[in-house]
Amino acid sequence: MSTVIRRTVPAIVLAGAMAMLTTGCIAGENAAATGDTSGSGDWSTDQLTLDWATYNPLSLVLRDQGLIEQALGDDVSVEWVQSTGSNTANELLRSGSADIASTAGSAALLARANGSPIKVIDIYSQPEWSAIVIGADSDIGTVDDLAGTSIAATKGTDPYFFLLQTLDEAGLSVDDVEVQNLQHADGWSALAAGSVDAWAGLDPIMAGAEIDSGATLVYRNVDFNTYGFLNATEEFIDDHADVAQVVVDAYEQARIWALENPEETAALLAEASGLDAAVAETVIIERSNLDVSGVPGADQIAVLERISPVLVDSGDVQGGQDALDAALETIVYDEFALNATSE
Repeated sequence: MSTVIRRTVPAIVLAGAMAMLTTGCIAGENAAATGDTSGSGDWSTDQLTLDWATYNPLSLVLRDQGLIEQALGDDVSVEWVQSTGSNTANELLRSGSADIASTAGSAALLARANGSPIKVIDIYSQPEWSAIVIGADSDIGTVDDLAGTSIAATKGTDPYFFLLQTLDEAGLSVDDVEVQNLQHADGWSALAAGSVDAWAGLDPIMAGAEIDSGATLVYRNVDFNTYGFLNATEEFIDDHADVAQVVVDAYEQARIWALENPEETAALLAEASGLDAAVAETVIIERSNLDVSGVPGADQIAVLERISPVLVDSGDVQGGQDALDAALETIVYDEFALNATSE
């Protein structure tokens, strides 16, 4: 495996930075266009808080190489906070503790339907990051066997919605099982300890459980996994478009680097998560499709429309189908990603 050189910038990133400089993306033109020059220097704000997460490989590249910090310079203080799941990322956005944070598409849709003013500004991956996991000695053989069992899942996240879809496909509902609402790592711990019968898992923890502990993915379905969404609050989009554009530009630079350097990207994941290199490589190389368009749009909406009946039936959407439909119609903001990917 190649060695990761920390805080170095690949040539393509330097080229991208020069291109942004010549087009005014790094200078103060965007800040002036927003009409908000309250921040320090040429930027519309003097601080930016965004998340990193082990389920978002591009965030690990960004944090490691300092791409955003280099683009913004000394005038903007950049703070990184960890999201341990989509639910915590949504809470960071809702509380104002983060300006930009990464979730699964289903979790972003649910949050917006329930009143959180967030929009997706970039797509960071199309992963197969969720499955139904059982212990090595489990008697569960099919999804039908889940009836009457106790299942760990983190509500408000893609694994939870994966579980709902899995049950629905088998003619079951959430009322046919006992859901233990545990954060992802705690869900695996509960399964390993025998406190639950199954777990709606999330990578990279799930891959570690499978490879290191003999856990079994009793049900997989890539179509039940929604895309990785990078979300920002509407206030941040409106008031700090110049800085949001820098973040999305950097995400596109990180994507190119990660696609060209999968082993190094896996090494970053191993370092951040404490997993073995082989586990991290399984996540990055086998289960994370980073070669997707960063522009949010029809493909993501189609997936969300497919799962929307399950979300409504679950009772998790406070305003029912009307609230979910309104969220579907307004959740996408593609301008930054279109700018970042245009030639």
